[in-house]
Amino acid sequence: MTTGASTHSPTRYRRRVLASALLLSTGLTPMLLPASANAQTSTQQAVSALQAENTFNIPAQPMTPALALFGQQSDLQITVDGSLVRDLQAPAVNGTLSNADALGQLLLGSGLSYSLADANTVVVEAAAEVSDDATPLDPLQVQASAESAVGPVTDSVVNSRSATGTKMDTPIVDTSASVSVITEEELETRNVQDLQQALSYTSSVSVDAYGSDDRYDFYRIRGFNQMSLGTYRDGLPSRIPSFTTSRIEPYGLQQIDVLKGSTSSLFGLNGPGGLVNAITKRPQSTEHGEVFVTGGDEHLSAGTDFGGPVDDDGKWSYRLTGLWQDGTHGRDYSNDDRFYIAPAVTYQPSDRTSLTLLANFSKRDSNAGYGFPADADIDPESFLGEPDFNRFDTTESSLGYLFSHQFSDALTFRQTARYSHIDLDYEQVYGGTTDPSVDRTAFSVDGEADRFGIDNQLQYDTALTDSIDSRTLFGMDYTYDKDRETTLLGSAPGIDIYDPVYCGRACVDVSTVYQDYEPEQNAYGVYAQEELTFNDRWILTLGGRYDYFDADVHYFTTDTDESTTAESFTSRAGLTYKITDGLSVYGNYSESFQPLYAPSANGYSVEGSLEPQEGTQYEVGMKYQPATLDALFTVALFDLTQTNVPTNVTPVIQRQVGKIGNRGAEFEAKMSLARNTNMTLAYSYWDAEIEEDGIGGNEGNRPSAVPEHLASAWVDHTFPANGARGDVTIGGGVRYVGSTYGDDANTVPVDAYTVTDAMVRYQITPKLGLSVNATNLLDEEYVVTSYYGTNYYGDGRTVLGTLKYAW
Repeated sequence: MTTGASTHSPTRYRRRVLASALLLSTGLTPMLLPASANAQTSTQQAVSALQAENTFNIPAQPMTPALALFGQQSDLQITVDGSLVRDLQAPAVNGTLSNADALGQLLLGSGLSYSLADANTVVVEAAAEVSDDATPLDPLQVQASAESAVGPVTDSVVNSRSATGTKMDTPIVDTSASVSVITEEELETRNVQDLQQALSYTSSVSVDAYGSDDRYDFYRIRGFNQMSLGTYRDGLPSRIPSFTTSRIEPYGLQQIDVLKGSTSSLFGLNGPGGLVNAITKRPQSTEHGEVFVTGGDEHLSAGTDFGGPVDDDGKWSYRLTGLWQDGTHGRDYSNDDRFYIAPAVTYQPSDRTSLTLLANFSKRDSNAGYGFPADADIDPESFLGEPDFNRFDTTESSLGYLFSHQFSDALTFRQTARYSHIDLDYEQVYGGTTDPSVDRTAFSVDGEADRFGIDNQLQYDTALTDSIDSRTLFGMDYTYDKDRETTLLGSAPGIDIYDPVYCGRACVDVSTVYQDYEPEQNAYGVYAQEELTFNDRWILTLGGRYDYFDADVHYFTTDTDESTTAESFTSRAGLTYKITDGLSVYGNYSESFQPLYAPSANGYSVEGSLEPQEGTQYEVGMKYQPATLDALFTVALFDLTQTNVPTNVTPVIQRQVGKIGNRGAEFEAKMSLARNTNMTLAYSYWDAEIEEDGIGGNEGNRPSAVPEHLASAWVDHTFPANGARGDVTIGGGVRYVGSTYGDDANTVPVDAYTVTDAMVRYQITPKLGLSVNATNLLDEEYVVTSYYGTNYYGDGRTVLGTLKYAW
């Protein structure tokens, strides 16, 4: 890895103009070219996909896992509405057959048929729903239509493919990196309310770092804090340079991918732990819809999600997702009100060209964090701030698109872009102590932010020889972040923490300007990746990326400016060996690049120069996808190191000499064990260590808030309908987080804790269901961290009931 940094660059602005013009102009080229595909070519591709022969070994079993096995053994993606196949049985299919013959045998007598969304994606549907214009392929029908950029949508907790690990649609067993996928089925079953809950059953991910602090989604991947740089939406970063940001609404997602380890060779600026890629719901090729209402203690919400094709040809499709919520976080004077609406439209004039527009408006009224003196024994639902000065309210408006054009069977261009505007109104009083005469601290932020990101990808697939296949990826991306924040600091009178009496907004004084500034950041990246497959067994992946970053900060109080630039070349090398089609071993080396923002913007001064943080990772692992079971097992060993880590010499002075390492192991299993049973298992071991800190005393210690052990398990089982009784689903999970320290000196121990969750669902009719979900079922009271004398407790028990009608 080569990196560099400086405080000024005379060519910075020229680079910015040239790079921006180039990145934007590349996106216009495919739109100006005529579509090269036609109906005849589409039909030929469909016929070729169905005529391809494979060896099938599918036992007689329920239709859902049988279709999953067909997808694995045919190398086709399967999309199916789970309600169509839930009670169907599939016959055994064995032998060397064409894909069409195998699928025909599987669906024989089921009342189902299928169409092709593209040459690699099969859509299973009721026979009467197949288009009259479909191309006849005896004995079933085929129709070429839209390409899915995010892989199959299945009624399963298992997804065997991801486009996040390589920026190309790739089987997970072929990817030389650790990738976890959280499907829409899993999100719905657990009724997740935020991103932290969604990630809580994923290996090598720790969440809820500050418990009752609900301002952000706090999470670590492989021991490193990835909240600021590691959150992505549809492959584009949602970075948090300062206070102003908005949390992701989980009801607007159809899948979440977690890529673990250093990722800069593909994604640019990031820490060594990895990233979370949240995939937005987008239009589907079939009609669908749902409406629900959810109630609980101080909680009421309602939502809808519906869409489908607009015209008979299927060129236009749409989707509308909406949510309204009036709720709390279960503590005194807390708030969790939401309004979310996300329209989406897809235009697909041919099977080679697709454009999807994605928009969303999200308003979320929440509250600041709840912390308590470590030496006080009080109810964690107490409130020690001021009710009239307690908010973390955000409003986000976002507009983006996904564009794809296939020039030929070998060459494809993709472009993703998004613009977002965010407003923040943040007010908080904190710092109550056991001495009521001591003033509390008052703090407010008035912020707004503009974000823009664009990623261009050109992929070329070819066979170099009869035994060597090649997939080549070139890319250019650009991100822009601009914040305008005014931060005020002051005080409020002290409070009796055992018998609080609030003084109102009038007693809060925030007259001191702590920070009034406007940081602006630009990041440019150029990357390339080559994937070579030898004899369908060895897969070699090589990648490299050059990043250029500049940040400018204007301080309005002093009318001064501060600038920082940095550049880096990061690389990646991976090798996968497929012992069988479903069993692989792999190893990789990868690097990360994380430039640091201007120190004054964060309230610090720095001794010496400010260099980017650098990370390296070595990883080996094994993945197993059984041929006769809808399941995916992964295990990995890793060694991560990050250098140039800032260390506080005093509360306001940093020295950049730190080095942190983490060696660990992780295991994850996702499976459908039988007809109606799903299971998720995860375990992680982190041997994290401060290798250098520059001040002495902390070397050899465990970094704060990093546990040694993480473990979780979730199981749900559906008892099929019997007579007048509908389906009944019962599920439960347990999450264990090992002990940590509240400081790098390892003088503040924090105990381990275990939390249980549960759910039950009754299908009243095929379209109407009632479910109840509980998090922290036993109402365990526990401390998640102790930060500078303040304890943060985990969330208490929450029970939500949902009535949903789906069609």
